Amino acid sequence: MEIEVLSTSGSKPLFTLTGLAPSTTIKEIKDQIYRKKKALYPERQSIRLEVKGSSLKDSEPISSFGLKSGAKIFLKDLGPQIGWKTVFLAEYAGPLFVYLWFYTRPWYFHGEGAASQPISQCTKIAAVCWSIHYAKRLFETVFVHRFSHSTMPMFNLFKNCSYYWLFTAYVAYHVNHPLFTPPSDTQMYVSLGFFGLSQLGNLSIHVALRNLRPPGTTVRKIPMPTSNPFTGLFNLVSCPNYTYEFGSWASFTAMTQCLPAGLFALAGLYQMTVWAIGKHKLYKKEFSNYPKGRKAILPLLI
Repeated sequence: MEIEVLSTSGSKPLFTLTGLAPSTTIKEIKDQIYRKKKALYPERQSIRLEVKGSSLKDSEPISSFGLKSGAKIFLKDLGPQIGWKTVFLAEYAGPLFVYLWFYTRPWYFHGEGAASQPISQCTKIAAVCWSIHYAKRLFETVFVHRFSHSTMPMFNLFKNCSYYWLFTAYVAYHVNHPLFTPPSDTQMYVSLGFFGLSQLGNLSIHVALRNLRPPGTTVRKIPMPTSNPFTGLFNLVSCPNYTYEFGSWASFTAMTQCLPAGLFALAGLYQMTVWAIGKHKLYKKEFSNYPKGRKAILPLLI
């Protein structure tokens, strides 16, 4: 059985794969392509039935797509790739380092006199909250998350790190400024409580999602609430991890009463809403019995 491989760029013929069987998987096709062209390692390849079609799953046999001898498939070069875990570790370690740098070395950014200025209780609590959040993210990256894809485009490393590191510097500059004015103790401690609950909720959802996927697989199931009460938010939204994430930064904003923190929360909400809507649509398309009452990220709204 032979299949012709064409480029998604101009539908240019690249080469013909031979010796294929109906049971040959997309992963095995990628391995054959890699043997023909070493620069195109499997993670860099996207195999499609159409130029602008979606990528075919590695585990699927070519017979499931109705491909027969003489058929054509399209290959898109995804460009240089980098591991998801590497990107996550870099983008989360940066904010931890940058924020604590501003917190422990205020004279670098606010002049020599900044070191002698008193540090408010709110500023101290904010530093602890920021550190806990990103330490949690690093812990989850290493011990909790199971990634459905092993790599992502290398450009994402620079894009993601720029977003997190620069926003961290923007927020840390203001919260650690000698002229920073904290809100009332009541507002600060109530917001701190909501921040803590949101952090626990976010971790609970990540653990629940991890347990849906057996190790070494890309199995997908409908996420449902577990015995953990924080997972009850699955009854209302498809991506409660994003809901809790926004709750954390909305609480941090209220706790510090800092405009840059609010802008960070809104920027995060926008991006997470885009991701959540995409995942929500995918769930509904993939599972015919998907709960109809769920929204994507904000209960009853979005």
